[in-house]
Amino acid sequence: MRIIADHRIISLLPAATEIICALGLENQLIGRSHECDYPESAKDLPVCSSAKFLPGSDSAEIDRQVKEILSDSLSIYTIDKELIKSLAPDIIITQAQCEVCAVSLKDVEFAINDLLEKGCQVISLEPHGLSDIYRDIRNLADQLGVGAAGTDLLELSEERINIIRHKLKFITEKPKVACIEWLSPLMIAGNWTPEIIEIAGGIPVLAEKGKHSGYISFEDIQKENPDIIILMPCGFSIERTLKEINLLLELPGWTELKALQQNRVYIADGNQYFNRSGPRITDSIEIMAEIINPKQFVFGYEGEGWIRFIQR
Repeated sequence: MRIIADHRIISLLPAATEIICALGLENQLIGRSHECDYPESAKDLPVCSSAKFLPGSDSAEIDRQVKEILSDSLSIYTIDKELIKSLAPDIIITQAQCEVCAVSLKDVEFAINDLLEKGCQVISLEPHGLSDIYRDIRNLADQLGVGAAGTDLLELSEERINIIRHKLKFITEKPKVACIEWLSPLMIAGNWTPEIIEIAGGIPVLAEKGKHSGYISFEDIQKENPDIIILMPCGFSIERTLKEINLLLELPGWTELKALQQNRVYIADGNQYFNRSGPRITDSIEIMAEIINPKQFVFGYEGEGWIRFIQR
């Protein structure tokens, strides 16, 4: 029987924390980022990072602060170097996909360059599409010595996705779907989101598979006039999005959009699902299937993972 080595792991990426726990290695986690909040038990871990922008700011103010910090070639996150030293990890997991979304590889290497000399390995995830997410799960499982657990996790995800593909095999009518990832300024969800839409039976608009989320204008949305609009701001819960929904309701022409007139505007929990490149990306695909094809799919996420927005 193969003996799995014990590690001392700090995860500075919520998705990585979820992967580690799904692989059965939660007991090897010794620290987390300020954003790692799932599973619930992970919240008990020491917090090794913080954000420089003010918590509770609205979308426009967060965007302004982030751009100002980045314009000075600074990171928008602070890493608690002394805490990390005291925890003495042998593995730190971070990402190189987005400097805004989470603590980046560059941040980690700069903050702990002296730790690296003592044998601390930095593992960096860099997902741009769905296949990258599942690749990262596979690679992380292999590097941590739990390849079999990784295989089981990926096979289960594949089975769940195949159920959706099979049910939609003969459906020819596919609605146009726009997923909004930021409210002010407006951003469309890119990376893996267009693939999620396609698997769930929709046609993604204004975004390209594998490309970073990009800024759009409201006129772009009006021109496409999608059948379905889903709001999933990065890092926002459903409740947080509802607090800023007026940013859209006050736009001239909002009420004339097809999606609004047909009651097909939805709010999804972007923070817990679509924005996270971990095991629950498969849950996100199921959520998308529920939204786009409610007659075919009822997985039970409504009310917790997504809601229909009805304008009063």
